[in-house]
Amino acid sequence: MILPTQSYAEQAKTWPQSGRHILAHYDEQTIVVYQAYRPSIGRHAAENGAFGNGFSYERMSWIKPNFLWMMYRSDWGRAEGQEVVLAIRLRRQFFDELLAQAVPSSYVAEMYPTRDEWHDASRRSSVRLQWDPDHLPTGEKCVRRAIQLGLRGAALGAYGKSETLEIADVSPFVAEQRSNAPTWHDGRLLTPVERVYVPTDLRVSAKIGLELGPDA
Repeated sequence: MILPTQSYAEQAKTWPQSGRHILAHYDEQTIVVYQAYRPSIGRHAAENGAFGNGFSYERMSWIKPNFLWMMYRSDWGRAEGQEVVLAIRLRRQFFDELLAQAVPSSYVAEMYPTRDEWHDASRRSSVRLQWDPDHLPTGEKCVRRAIQLGLRGAALGAYGKSETLEIADVSPFVAEQRSNAPTWHDGRLLTPVERVYVPTDLRVSAKIGLELGPDA
């Protein structure tokens, strides 16, 4: 997998500064998400194009389309058990299906009239949704919100075994850029090219609380 890169400082100028947005690397047919694992799981996945060798299909697994959110979560590949950073290419159709199934991990009154309805929806769905603060390369929180999706059950099985098109170990790139993170303002920090992503079905955008505007 070859991911085109660009100066983070230059890209950040083009992104929305606030609101709930999906920043991702994508083309007409595919989208890239990120995860990080210990070497035994991560290297096996990259070598075989599927998850196994200790990967648990019984636990919820979180995917992140935003590279910088993954860097925050994994401490640029230095966090214990997250040393191998993976870039996973999915079909956009599958990713949009995950968004359509997603239920917030906490109660949102605007989406569910009662907590009981939210609990029922959570039990039925195999996809969780969280809008978390996005982060700068140095870890500080942004006003803008970034999305992550928790997969379990049928959704996780499909993701790990059949719907993934390509898995790449991008740990060398992460290690290469890690030293540029503290001084990202100078333009040397390179990150995968990301743009605002909008699902094909605008009803899905409304369902997950995506904010559409001039920047989208």
